[in-house]
Amino acid sequence: MHALEKEKLPRLSLGEGRNMVTQLLVVNLTIFIFLFFTLVIYKMEDVGEPRFHQDIMTWLRLPADPAKLLMRPWTLVTSLFTHISVWQVFTNMVWLWCFGTFMQHLAGHQRILPLYIFGGIVGNLFYVAAMQFIPSFHALNGTEYWLGAAGSIMAIAVGVTAIAPRYRIFPLLAGGISLWIITLLFVVLSVGSLVASSTYGYTYIPVLVGGALAGWIYMTQWKRGNDWGSGFNRLAFKLTHVFHPAAQQVNPDDFKKKTSSTEVDQQPFRRIGKVPEQRLNEILDKINENGLSSLSPDERDTLLRASKTE
Repeated sequence: MHALEKEKLPRLSLGEGRNMVTQLLVVNLTIFIFLFFTLVIYKMEDVGEPRFHQDIMTWLRLPADPAKLLMRPWTLVTSLFTHISVWQVFTNMVWLWCFGTFMQHLAGHQRILPLYIFGGIVGNLFYVAAMQFIPSFHALNGTEYWLGAAGSIMAIAVGVTAIAPRYRIFPLLAGGISLWIITLLFVVLSVGSLVASSTYGYTYIPVLVGGALAGWIYMTQWKRGNDWGSGFNRLAFKLTHVFHPAAQQVNPDDFKKKTSSTEVDQQPFRRIGKVPEQRLNEILDKINENGLSSLSPDERDTLLRASKTE
């Protein structure tokens, strides 16, 4: 994985380069707005909504029929960013912001996009497989389709719960609410909304099952030291920084080695007074890259002292 040298981006701000949750929200909402206004134009021109689905949505949503999927394999990915219902995109983005923020805080922003895509694709494959092998679903595979980020969000929700089930939020409420309770509520609401959304809403449940399984496996492996998304992150960085000067790029692996050797050779820097801003920024950058679990005891102590400084 790579990073830009000397890049000091403001934290917790919209459009921040390292806030992958914000970027995913922007992408999903931009696509939704484009599709929504395109549909409005189709209706204003008396072309009709059926023609809109035929001309545009057919090429973005995931077909349940494997034969159609083979002709449009890119829909495994495009369907993850495609929403057409206002309520669907609103609820999905709220939950994405919720669990994505937890994931980014606990495991770093590098986990977000790989898990979003991996969990969504696995959920999509579960959906297509279920439409073929479950007898009550098979009769519908010629006309049904799936779209939306629900499988990806389920993967992130289950994934972050797998690594920190007792992580507490809203600490002012009787010591806080455990993350696993929020996740359980999300699962119940997600299944209930799918079943209530249409007559055949139950056929979409395999998407959530596949996403949940993918999220649990992915983050369990990450917790054991196997980062399945490292190759994807390196490729994504190269593609998005093709025109950046090579001198501006540094390898975090080299940085980690240098940091480790420095800590072995000399006593960790300690200071009783106010924590230097540069030191605090370095710790916060490390949290943003790899989560709270990556901090050393000295860094945790420094962060704690900084939080108590007036």
